[in-house]
Amino acid sequence: MTVAKIAANTGHQNVAMLGIGACRPSRLVSNHEVCKVLDSTDEWIFERSGIRNRRWISGDESARSMAATAAERAIANSGIDKEKIGALILATNSWKTKIPHGGPIIAYDIGLNGIPAYDVAAGCGGFGYGLGIAADTVRAGSAQYVLVVGVETMSVVMEPTDRNTAFIFGDGAGAVVVGPSEENGISPTVWGSDGENAEAIGQNYDIPEYMDRAQEYQHKDPATDPVGRMVVTMQGPRVFRWAAITLPKALSSVLDTAGVAVNDIEVFVPHQANARINELMKQNLGLADDIPMANDIENTGNTSAASIPLAMEEMLATGKAKGGQTALLLGFGAGLSYAGAVVTLPPAPEVTSFDDLG
Repeated sequence: MTVAKIAANTGHQNVAMLGIGACRPSRLVSNHEVCKVLDSTDEWIFERSGIRNRRWISGDESARSMAATAAERAIANSGIDKEKIGALILATNSWKTKIPHGGPIIAYDIGLNGIPAYDVAAGCGGFGYGLGIAADTVRAGSAQYVLVVGVETMSVVMEPTDRNTAFIFGDGAGAVVVGPSEENGISPTVWGSDGENAEAIGQNYDIPEYMDRAQEYQHKDPATDPVGRMVVTMQGPRVFRWAAITLPKALSSVLDTAGVAVNDIEVFVPHQANARINELMKQNLGLADDIPMANDIENTGNTSAASIPLAMEEMLATGKAKGGQTALLLGFGAGLSYAGAVVTLPPAPEVTSFDDLG
């Protein structure tokens, strides 16, 4: 019997993020505005979360429009010809439908109809999952360049009177182009999940496409208007306990897997879930006080799968971090899932998410 010789792809072992792009909604929502409906105060929210403002979609803004804008900006900032993008990975938890999934739609919107495009739903760790898959896709030779997009419209999947979630979430999109590089710029991904505690962050039903929060606040009466759509639910203390046990181990594993020491880390970009948790992680890891740490949560809120690329873009756009620096990334949340890596930051974006905010 003759055994057929089956071809195999040959990829690039050294990969990196070559460009970054983002999109932020125009509407800035303060804690004071949230507290018009939520039984809370500006001081209480900031003390417990580090959040002062968040951005929510309004008008014709949607997950689809933001994802396409972030993707186009990432490609433009990478300097790569769009036609060379061979795959698209969309990390999201709030896309309006499961069927069809969003990846092919975004590929079409940015003029790349026909490429492989799919969604990754891994909670707030979704961008980390997508980044790891993209890097391995390039290493395997399945695509030369991969576009990873994280997008969320969390404002439409939370209940505005829920003290566990209403003040936390924001909307936005971030994207990176992953491709070959002379030096490796993305470590192997350290990832995992805890299905035993997965119900600590959940949902009920019916994801809408978008909703104008201004109108929601003007007309909603919590006493007579029960929630009739999908909303996120969260058991905060349970999630906090899981994070306290799991994340320090994950961070140490990321460094070991990447083959770098704590002193090699120049920038820390954790998921923007809670400023207190992030500060504790930085201290427990032994990072120096002067190491820049992302704090996009203060004025953007928790944007779930979009938070890490948004936080990276903010640091690069404002000069808090520089392209080429070594950064530690860690995303964590629903699932309960996490994903981390050591990366080389992409160049500072020429076109930023702040250009059209005024």
